[in-house]
Amino acid sequence: MDLKKLANTLIPDTDLLPLEKYEEIYPPRNLPRGAEVTRLAPSPTGFIHLGNLYSALADERIAHTTGGIFYLRIEDTDEKRRVEGAVESVIRSLKYFNVNFDEGAEIDSPLNKYGPYYQRQRASIYRAFAKDLIERGLAYPCFCTEEELNKVREEQTAKKLITGYYGEYAKCRNLSEEEIYSNLSAGKPFVIRLKSQGNTANKLTFRDRIKGEITVTENDQDVVILKSDGIPTYHFAHAIDDYFMRTTLVIRGEEWLSSLPVHIELFKVLGFPMPAYGHTCSLMKVDNGTKRKLSKRKDPELSLDYYRGEGYYPVAVVKYLMTILNSNFEEWERKNPSADYTQFKFTIEKMGRSGALFDLDKLNDISKTELSKLSAEEMYAFLNSWVQEFGSDADRAHFADSNYIISILNLIMGIGGKKRRKDIERAKQGVALIAYFFDDTFAPVYEYRFDKDTVNGVLSSFAAAYDPADDNQGWFAKVKAVAAEHGFAAEMSEYKANPSAYKGSVADVAEILRIAVTGMPNSPDLCTIMGILGPERCAKRLASAMEK
Repeated sequence: MDLKKLANTLIPDTDLLPLEKYEEIYPPRNLPRGAEVTRLAPSPTGFIHLGNLYSALADERIAHTTGGIFYLRIEDTDEKRRVEGAVESVIRSLKYFNVNFDEGAEIDSPLNKYGPYYQRQRASIYRAFAKDLIERGLAYPCFCTEEELNKVREEQTAKKLITGYYGEYAKCRNLSEEEIYSNLSAGKPFVIRLKSQGNTANKLTFRDRIKGEITVTENDQDVVILKSDGIPTYHFAHAIDDYFMRTTLVIRGEEWLSSLPVHIELFKVLGFPMPAYGHTCSLMKVDNGTKRKLSKRKDPELSLDYYRGEGYYPVAVVKYLMTILNSNFEEWERKNPSADYTQFKFTIEKMGRSGALFDLDKLNDISKTELSKLSAEEMYAFLNSWVQEFGSDADRAHFADSNYIISILNLIMGIGGKKRRKDIERAKQGVALIAYFFDDTFAPVYEYRFDKDTVNGVLSSFAAAYDPADDNQGWFAKVKAVAAEHGFAAEMSEYKANPSAYKGSVADVAEILRIAVTGMPNSPDLCTIMGILGPERCAKRLASAMEK
C-alpha cells in the first residue's frame, strides 16, 4: 500500500509545516534547573469545582516554588460542551483563590510564546502529526458507524471481554487499499485511529510522582486520534501539546490512570519524551458513616460557586486544601503562624496516595481563625465585597454606613480585648450575625424563662434607670440594682450560697435584657451593644419586648 498517497488523500492539507519546524516554533523553555512547567487544561464547560481548584493549587504551588511556569490551556475539542464565558469563569474563580496563571488562554502575558492555547486553534499541528503516523503505517482510517461500534461493544460485554476497538474487533485495521479507496469514493465518513503496537500480555512499570511505582499493561486499543471533523481527540492533542508547550509535570485525577497505557504509547509513537505524571487521590467525604467521592449531584460544596456564594475567606479555603495536599503543611504553619502560606515549600512527594477526606467542619474552623486575624477595616472590606455581589438590598444599605459596621465588628471580633473572638466563619454567616443591629433585619425571639410580670418588671425598671453615658461598671451596677429589686440575687456568690431564696441570679436578669435588646440569649458584651445601637433604639426595643 502506498502510505504516502493514503496520507495525502486522508489529510490533503497543503499548508502543514514540516514536523521539525515545530521544534523551532516551540523551543525548550529557558528556566532554572529543576523548574517545573505545569498546566491546568479544563474543557470550557462552565463548571469549575473543588477538584479543579485542588489540582490547580498543586500545579501553581509546584511551578512557583521551583521557579517554573503555570499556564492555562483550553481543551475545546468537544465543541458540543462549550459554554460561552467558561474560560473567563475559570480564570476569575481561580483568581479569587489567589491561583494565578503565568501564561495561557485569555492571559495577558509576555510569556505567551507557546500558543495558541485553545486546542481547536492548533488543529494544523495535530493534523501534521496524524499525517506522519499514517505515512509510517501507525495510523489508519476507520469507517465504522456508531451502530456498528455499539454492536461490537454489546458482543464484547456479553462475552465479558474488555470493550474497545482492538484485535479481531478492529474491523478497519487491515482494510485493503481497494477497500479504503472504495469507502472514500462512496463518501463514507471516517476517523483516524492509532494502529496500536501494544500487547496486553506485556507489563510496564511506571513511576507516578504521587503514587510511586505502578504497573500497567501495554495498550492494544486502536484509539481514535482524529475525529470525523478533523479535530483531534483529547488523548492525541494533549500528548502533542504537553510536549510542545514543554510541560514537565502533569497533575491530574486518578480517574486518568486507566488512560495511562494509551498515553504512554502515543508519546512513544510520536517520538516525544513523556512529562512526569502525578495522579491525585479523589476528594472524599464521610456520608452516613461511610466514605464516598464528592458528587456534583449530591454535594453543593463541590462547586466553587458554593464557596463564593457562602463567602468563604479565600485564604482559608487555600490553607485548608494545603493541609490535604501536603501532609507537612499543618506542622509548618504551627511553627510559622504569621508566615504567608506561599513561603511553604510545597512538594509533590508529600501529596497523599489515597483518598483525601474533605471535612467542611475543619474548613470552617480554619476560616474562623483566618478571619479573626483581620482588622475591623479589613473585615468590613471582605464582608462588603461579598454583600455587593451576593447580599440583599437591605444588606447593601446597611454596609453603606462603614463607620457603624466597623464599630460592630470591633465588638464582634473582640478587637481591643484580651483575646480575639472567632464568631465569623464566612461572609454570609457574618452578615446574618450582625442583622440584629438594624431595625429592618432585627428578628427577635422572645423566649424568657420567667413569668410575664417578672420580665415586664425587669425591663421597665432597667429602661427607667438606663443611662447611655454609663461605663461598663456603672451599667452593670444598675443591672444588679434591678436584679435586687425584682427578687434576684445581685451577686453570684449570694445565689450560689442560697439559690432557693431568689428567683434567679443577676445573670438571669442580664439574659432577659439581652433577649429584649438583641433577640437572642447569647451575644457579645451587652453594654457595648447598647452603646452602638443608641438610646432611642434601645428604649424602643425594651418597650417592644415587654410581654403584653
